[in-house]
Amino acid sequence: MRIIGGKFKARRIDVPHTITARPTTDFAKEGLFNLLNNKIDFEGISVLDLFAGTGSVGFEFISRDARSVICVEESKKHVSFIRKTCQLLKIENLMVVTGDVFRYISGTKIKFDLVFADPPYELERLEEIPDLIFKNELLKPEGLFVLEHSIKNNFEKHPRFSSHRKYGNVHFTFFE
Repeated sequence: MRIIGGKFKARRIDVPHTITARPTTDFAKEGLFNLLNNKIDFEGISVLDLFAGTGSVGFEFISRDARSVICVEESKKHVSFIRKTCQLLKIENLMVVTGDVFRYISGTKIKFDLVFADPPYELERLEEIPDLIFKNELLKPEGLFVLEHSIKNNFEKHPRFSSHRKYGNVHFTFFE
């Protein structure tokens, strides 16, 4: 895993073979963060990273001076990896929550500047995620929600749809 921008730019972190997450590719991450760089100022924002996996996207936000990142991940192995990486990089403003993303969404009262979700592409409830984000009011006014998904999903008719970008086999849909 490589951090592609910010203060940890070009930092490589070895991911153990026991990690089963499908990390966002460097190509897709680079495209995503180039787009986001034109939309938002990273400095001082609060970010929620759902289905965090290796924490790769959360680390990108921290590297770019986000004020805080909360990563939600169900796998204890993945949570342990994210925590060890935080120790390695001396990151104190990234918190990892071990648990079910859907339970977290319905239970948190925190509002975020940006919510990013990278669920397993085959997740049965993937199509529900945008509605749940807005129903539970997880975004601050002017907040942005980004959903990573495969070609199988199309959210262009969603009332909060903003735009869609494709990087290889990775699709990002933006909601506002």
